[in-house]
Amino acid sequence: MGNVLKELRPEKVFKYFEEISKIPRGSGNEKAISDYLVNFAKELNLEVIQDSALNIIIKKKGTKGYENAPTVIIQGHLDMVCEKNIDTEHDFEKDALKLRVEGNYIYADGTTLGADNGIAVAYAMALLDSEDIPHPPLEVLLTTEEETGMGGATNLDPENIKGRMLINIDSEEEGKLLVSCAGGLRDKIKLPIVWEESPKDVCEYVIKVRGLKGGHSGMEINKERGNSNKLMGRILMDLMDNVDMRIVSINGGSKNNAIPREADAKIIVSKDKESLIKDRISIMNDRFKNELKASDPNINLQIEKAHIASSKVFSKDTTEKAVKLMYLIPSGIQSMSMEIKDLVQSSTNLGVVTTTDKEVLFDSAVRSSIGSLKEDILLQSKTIAETFGAEIITESSYPEWQYDADSNLRKLLQRVYEEKYGKEPEIVAIHAGVECGLFKEKFGDIDMISFGPNLYDVHTPNEHASIPSIQNCWDFLLEVLKQIK
Repeated sequence: MGNVLKELRPEKVFKYFEEISKIPRGSGNEKAISDYLVNFAKELNLEVIQDSALNIIIKKKGTKGYENAPTVIIQGHLDMVCEKNIDTEHDFEKDALKLRVEGNYIYADGTTLGADNGIAVAYAMALLDSEDIPHPPLEVLLTTEEETGMGGATNLDPENIKGRMLINIDSEEEGKLLVSCAGGLRDKIKLPIVWEESPKDVCEYVIKVRGLKGGHSGMEINKERGNSNKLMGRILMDLMDNVDMRIVSINGGSKNNAIPREADAKIIVSKDKESLIKDRISIMNDRFKNELKASDPNINLQIEKAHIASSKVFSKDTTEKAVKLMYLIPSGIQSMSMEIKDLVQSSTNLGVVTTTDKEVLFDSAVRSSIGSLKEDILLQSKTIAETFGAEIITESSYPEWQYDADSNLRKLLQRVYEEKYGKEPEIVAIHAGVECGLFKEKFGDIDMISFGPNLYDVHTPNEHASIPSIQNCWDFLLEVLKQIK
């Protein structure tokens, strides 16, 4: 991949975005990008810290006249969500992203773009590599495993950070200043499988859910898009009510923080039920097309007959438990805020369902701007799991970031925005997790704000970034830094 973005401005921002796009950096696979940043800092003779979690901290002194200004932390994360279209050949462990420019937007061919949060990395690198940009002392903090539970921020040693003003560049709508976000956790329900020999005189069918848009399970949960795992649960409940069947496997989604777009279920039924099975799938297809005609008009259910039936299937009891669990596990919006207009207050997303030799795993991402509601959703899932003899475990819990009415950093950014654009920025809270909640917990007295350029369809293969918006937010960031003395 060569110089696709070379004509774009700001030149260094796009240069470095293209460079990091060559380095695989899915969550949990950040060693290469972390090492790359270490070498980058050393080449510039800047102080750099790489900790045991592969977080990167790079420090740069203030420019002339800013030597005694307060230190500003520029913060983003190194990892990206790795999603691709089902027909796209791409190995996220070793392949570079294939960037392309269409009009005013940057895309990657058939995969996520990684602008979430590669833009923050590119901004930071361009700042560090500058000689003519006035700025206060900087601490660039680039964390790992943000997308899978904020592992890097969780393991960050606060002693390595001295600044008490933090600008997070992990927001996705220009003109909006983020001042509060949801906390979250990951819950996994594990249902043990009892296997049986497949009965005689049966046929195996593969049922597929296709054509959904998916999206970010925090930012786009309010769009009421179809969840392929929950839809598959409804399909299997309907089939189980109409025919004796057994499950061979259920699999759907790939990331718990992405609304799943695809799901597959393999089932076996007696040979004389082919017509009935196809009729039920057709009926459910019509129902879903009607229900999702505004949010997911391309929803499409498919059924294919397998050439050879599997030798082992779920027992009748395991089949019933798996189907009912998939149907009952909460997913989607759970409550709306009555204080902030249009803000989702709590939600959960059944993002991944996986069948292994031993169990069916149901993996959900829970979010809430109120900690007690997060715990209530977890209790619901725990109660359902225990009812069906399943185990539930939780991982990657992180706190919410609550609004600070006295934030001087927010007031500064508001003033700069009004002076630059002649209008007020929108002050917002979001139903997605940014690392600010963890930083508040770790650092205590720290003033934080988050903003970023326009990004669209993040966490999906249609992710794209606005080129003019990247320029605008860069100019805004430079003016903010110029005024911090």
